[in-house]
Amino acid sequence: MALTLYHIAPSRSSIVRWMLEEIGAPYALHVLSMDKGENRAPDYLAVNPMGKVPALDHDGVVITEVSAICCYLADAFPQAGLAPAIGDPRRGPYLKWLFFGPSCIEPAIIDRAFGRAKEPPRGTLGYGEFDTVMDVVAAAVTPGPYLLGDAFTAADVVVGSQLRWGMMFGLIPQRPEFLPYVERLNARPALQRATALDAALKDKAG
Repeated sequence: MALTLYHIAPSRSSIVRWMLEEIGAPYALHVLSMDKGENRAPDYLAVNPMGKVPALDHDGVVITEVSAICCYLADAFPQAGLAPAIGDPRRGPYLKWLFFGPSCIEPAIIDRAFGRAKEPPRGTLGYGEFDTVMDVVAAAVTPGPYLLGDAFTAADVVVGSQLRWGMMFGLIPQRPEFLPYVERLNARPALQRATALDAALKDKAG
């Protein structure tokens, strides 16, 4: 089975690269340059009309959007143990956290980073408001070690990536609940490999 990741380093596609390293299946990279506008070129828009990365081609099937790709990979490669099986009672909470990342955490961070002239009513925002999002995530990673307790899943790849990125750039507070969780993620060999590979790719492009 052939896997190809359309990738820009660093970007959201780095989350999928971590996921691929966790799975352990061989994959190819199709590297794009955002500076050169390659993600907006016609040949890539034929892959993802949104002009964004990541996109994953798996034997001719193209999947886009980070959480959708991670969900797909976890189910396509069950031997990696990164998703509860359908019928497992943990499947519901797993899916909740997998999609909580892009629907709540990321927009809360971006809204905080790029303030609005007038704060919209809480009920108009899918995530509600920033502090509630942070409190909910803090409770979820306590006591840990992962979102589903002892089981590390694709949901940790997605949510953990956003916490790592947000704290790195000062957009998420370094709360005592978040720090040990992120430290556990940073110790994972798959994340260390993905980070080193992306660093080498960025150096080569520079």
